[in-house]
Amino acid sequence: MGGLNSGAESEPVPPMRFLAAFITILCLAAAPALARPAPESFADLTAKLLPAVVNISTSQTLKAPPKGALPDLPPDSPLSELFKNFLGPRGNQPRHVTSLGSGFIIDPSGYIVTNNHVIDNAEQITVTFADNTTMPAKLVGRDEKTDLALLKVAPKKPLPATKFGDSDKARIGDWVIAIGDPFGIGSTVTAGIVSARNRDINAGPYDDFIQTDAPINRGNSGGPLFDMDGNVIGINSQIFSPSGGSIGIGFAIPSNLARDVVQQLRQFGSARRGWIGVRIQPVTQELVEAMNLPSNRGALVSDVTKGGPAARAGLRNGDLVTGFDGKPVADNRALPRIVANTPIGKTVNIDVLRKGRKVSSRITVQKLADASPKDKAVKAPPAPKPRSKLQQMGLSLGVLDNGARGRYKIGPKVQGVVVTAVDPGSPAGDKNMRPGDVIVQVQGAGVKTPAD
Repeated sequence: MGGLNSGAESEPVPPMRFLAAFITILCLAAAPALARPAPESFADLTAKLLPAVVNISTSQTLKAPPKGALPDLPPDSPLSELFKNFLGPRGNQPRHVTSLGSGFIIDPSGYIVTNNHVIDNAEQITVTFADNTTMPAKLVGRDEKTDLALLKVAPKKPLPATKFGDSDKARIGDWVIAIGDPFGIGSTVTAGIVSARNRDINAGPYDDFIQTDAPINRGNSGGPLFDMDGNVIGINSQIFSPSGGSIGIGFAIPSNLARDVVQQLRQFGSARRGWIGVRIQPVTQELVEAMNLPSNRGALVSDVTKGGPAARAGLRNGDLVTGFDGKPVADNRALPRIVANTPIGKTVNIDVLRKGRKVSSRITVQKLADASPKDKAVKAPPAPKPRSKLQQMGLSLGVLDNGARGRYKIGPKVQGVVVTAVDPGSPAGDKNMRPGDVIVQVQGAGVKTPAD
């Protein structure tokens, strides 16, 4: 026991002191790992993570309201001014709208994860990096059921990337960091704890959210939720807020759910989920008493699809599913998630309780067919045919000849190129260019023909 002392020479340890030291060592060895203390600062971790988090901006064109949808009011009417304030001077024409969100890089080659609702219906997607450089992004795939999307940019050099952590190891009370771009003001770091696990907020069929009190606001959607090792354990997706701002209740998609979906989006452009052909319902206390069940744990089979995997495996109405592929089934929400994440074609054990007797069967998982076009994971639309620069700007130009001068009442001393038409939903329309305008210079150089 001389090793317990720091002196050059060891002294005999009295029996009682020896016993006390021995008990202390045993107690320390048996003690569970203590929770990590509050850090003095998040600065070092933040400096490492910030370059891998991006801002995502999208744009789309809203169709003009149908003719007659807006009232035809006299110019001096107070209501006319009201409609103008809300709809703008071109309220009866197509309008460009933009939205902002966040995302994070998962591969140095340019793959970026975000929320599906951030890029939904987007015609153009632009990614802004921590150094304020921007790149256009293409949609690789998206999944409405989990609100996930995968984008791809084409960088000239490898990008800083994050990696997914194990969200199942995140405990209630653990420190987390959220990084995103709330309200479009720029990269913002907030910190908090894991407030709850396995939240079902009726956002989709596979709800299993991590709840956090790290402040999350509009624009944080798609941004990462990091643990103290710098791993992504969640993708910030929803907030609960009567006012629209953070009140300390935010929800993140767990990384263990997102990882599989993102991998499928990258490989197939859509999410492929397992299916066994059963309808299930929760086990209420009334059912526990009526069916003499041992507890309310498990998923109760209410219907079996004829000819489906479950029917071939011998499942029946009234079976209580308690395990699938070696994983316990806690409730009716857990079973769809487990089945969906099981590889298609894999044959596994399914454990049920049937009239008080435990039964185990083998079942082969099939691919879940999409219920409707709306539910289908959509790949990026085919690239449109290349348009000229003028078409992209929304301009039609003409030579400023005598006919054009007469039509638009342009004086003889004016030289340049005449604008003959403007697409109201284009960049030129946004800049209020009109037919009859004359372009006299571009980048300081005079122009006389549309080719110029």
